[in-house]
Amino acid sequence: MAQQFAVIGLGRFGMSVARTLSELGQEVFAIDMDEDKVQRIAPVVTHAVVADVTDIEAMRSIGIRNVDVAVITVGSEVKASMVGTMVLRELGVRTIVAKANDDLHGKVLEKLGADRVVYPERDGGSRLARVLTSTNLIEMIDLDPDYSIVEMIAPSSLAGKSLAELSVRARFGVYVMAIRSGDAMTVAPGADDVIHEDDVLVVIGRNDRLQRFRKA
Repeated sequence: MAQQFAVIGLGRFGMSVARTLSELGQEVFAIDMDEDKVQRIAPVVTHAVVADVTDIEAMRSIGIRNVDVAVITVGSEVKASMVGTMVLRELGVRTIVAKANDDLHGKVLEKLGADRVVYPERDGGSRLARVLTSTNLIEMIDLDPDYSIVEMIAPSSLAGKSLAELSVRARFGVYVMAIRSGDAMTVAPGADDVIHEDDVLVVIGRNDRLQRFRKA
């Protein structure tokens, strides 16, 4: 089921987040103070509006509190990102993701109410969008445009079955590199290793095949 995302700040990173979320079938509310940027993204997203994230009345008037996740990507404007985070928290936005320039900036954003902090040099916009829209994805490392390594919660449909029974490589074309069950980690698991409910899997493969495996 589609979620509603607000992407606030339409620089290169924000544009990437907004476009990818839209491509993934999500409802996207794009917001920026630059009218040209808003007009450029408007054909791609559900809604696009010119507004200032630091203006609490403006944010209230556009109904920002109704979104499931707000992504503040104005990290280069430190004051705006910090005030914006406080405004969204004050308005009761359920989940706030904020972009930070460095670790200190990130720690301040967390103190101000950000649920997740991302760093543009570590978290690509399209990668962040895929993480935000996946319920069982914990982390994702892009190896190149087509291949990634993901850390994910095992789909419940796999619980109680061994890798041999599941024929993971044959069915999905991905390779399970490790299984973590509680505090126990099995690296390079064998065919007889069993996946349990809530296990964490580390998997490598093509992005399209990983996506299919996550929905197994």
